[in-house]
Amino acid sequence: MAKQLLHFVFGGRVSDPKGIEFLDLDALDVVGIFPNYKTAYAAWRAKAQATIDDAQMKYVIVHMHRMLEPDMDDEKGGTEHHQ
Repeated sequence: MAKQLLHFVFGGRVSDPKGIEFLDLDALDVVGIFPNYKTAYAAWRAKAQATIDDAQMKYVIVHMHRMLEPDMDDEKGGTEHHQ
């Protein structure tokens, strides 16, 4: 079985479409926690495409496994926010 690399997907309205400052933290859309990047990306893509006409809505993928195990060496780091 492959090692579990947890990823968290969420989104909401942002103050600037180029940034990641969310306007209302109580209204964030928590999509879920996924066991790998592939499934997280699929969930992110579905949500992002469903809100494509709303420039203030942004969904992001957070690489939780990097926060839980910061010394682990794998793909690129951090939080991804796709335009």
